[in-house]
Amino acid sequence: MPSTRYGPHLEEIARKWHDLAERRLACYQEIHRSGRWQHYFRTQEDFAARMQDVIAVAKTFRRLAGLPEAAQPSNDMRPAA
Repeated sequence: MPSTRYGPHLEEIARKWHDLAERRLACYQEIHRSGRWQHYFRTQEDFAARMQDVIAVAKTFRRLAGLPEAAQPSNDMRPAA
């Protein structure tokens, strides 16, 4: 982040948004693991597209918060059939 007099405050806000994005990602991972995604999405492709969006948002806020890049998950995030 640029160093301005608002820098620490904006970094704190970015960290809070990052925490929210990570909680959202955890919810989607749980929906995937449990198979409940089928109640909310018509197809695997719909769920996979939304999951990619959720992952991208989490990565964006991680970068904006100045945190190191997270390790890639080892499991396949495709929904179970």
